[in-house]
Amino acid sequence: MATALDLNRSCNCQTLNAATLYRQLSTDVAWGNVQAAVLESRPYLFSSTVVFVCPSTMDAMAKIVSAIEATIMLPSYQQQALSLAPSIAVESFGPSGVFMGYDFHLGEHGPQLIEINTNAGGALLNVVLARAQQVCCEEMAWAFKPSTALPAIEQEFLAMFQHEWALQRGDAPMGRIAIVDDDPDNQYLHPEFKLFQQMFERAGIAVVIADARELTWVADKLHYAGQVIDMVYNRLTDFYLAATEHEALRVAYEAGAVVLTPNPHAHALHADKRNLVALSDVVQLGAMGVAPSERDVLLAGIPRTQLVSADNADKLWHDRRHLFFKPATGYGSKAAYRGDKLTRRVWQEILQGDYVAQAIAPPSERLINVDGVDVALKLDVRVYTYQGAVQLVAARLYAGQTTNFRTPGGGFAPVFVVPQ
Repeated sequence: MATALDLNRSCNCQTLNAATLYRQLSTDVAWGNVQAAVLESRPYLFSSTVVFVCPSTMDAMAKIVSAIEATIMLPSYQQQALSLAPSIAVESFGPSGVFMGYDFHLGEHGPQLIEINTNAGGALLNVVLARAQQVCCEEMAWAFKPSTALPAIEQEFLAMFQHEWALQRGDAPMGRIAIVDDDPDNQYLHPEFKLFQQMFERAGIAVVIADARELTWVADKLHYAGQVIDMVYNRLTDFYLAATEHEALRVAYEAGAVVLTPNPHAHALHADKRNLVALSDVVQLGAMGVAPSERDVLLAGIPRTQLVSADNADKLWHDRRHLFFKPATGYGSKAAYRGDKLTRRVWQEILQGDYVAQAIAPPSERLINVDGVDVALKLDVRVYTYQGAVQLVAARLYAGQTTNFRTPGGGFAPVFVVPQ
């Protein structure tokens, strides 16, 4: 029986049933012709194949997530992480943050955590995508086991939002939710906003999709289009709400007038890339009191990460071919650079910025057929979690330096678990 690695390298079958996928996306007549919109403007949102992983890989990723979450609970870790963040991140109003995303490369020595995201997109899109897969041939039927129990996953997502509400509001009835981003209609993952809107509406919860720039703070309440907003599902990449156009949301959050998830506190503890420095350093882990068993998991599963500074600039430049440079508070691979691609000009910009240098953990590959030609695409795996519990596992296929949703044959792909 073939292993997960063998299947990813050799099985180029197309398993996506496009008709099933778009039928799911177009269930709401009021939404319009989503099928055409996805096909025409987002041709590389969904890949036509699946990614296979073995149970040991799934277990290893879950253990890394668990070890990180346990470390984050330590007062010593929180003190250090929050000291790096602006004042808006210091106070916690209760919510933990929905859809924490742990991104992994699958290397020869086990999964390697590349980064953590507090507003990881794609969860509902990947649920729909996984439901639209079909076995390519009888010989492959044994391998088609989704990584997650799909029938109950939407109810689990809904319960997560309800729990976030209760963490701040207790037994009070759940109020109106706004799914918030800048210019949401033109966001690449806008189809997912509509899926979430439908999910909330089916549960009888009032919901709007709102442009963050059009929120207002009136009479000590957050408003959108004349309606009071009680909870915000936050898809902004302005993680600390520092932009002027987000002032209304920032004021409402600081006043405790809105339940915001994910929020600045969660971002500071999880997603600031400077946290990876401590999480991958044996001395700092020991000083924080991390248990030896969890320390070993972290050191094995997180590539060594360092702060970029004038003190180590010469050494980092010398070792640059083995390093990946990322802005500490960046997202989506923006302004991130492989060391072997660096120019002197870009290096000077990095030295003037706030960057970390992470040991390169090469991604694995997935063979896919594109227009009759076999192509090996890179892949990463995203583990969606809530309060440390794994909810969903999905992959992204791409070519180039980083994930980009611009690669023919690439995009989101379901993860299926095959026997060891």
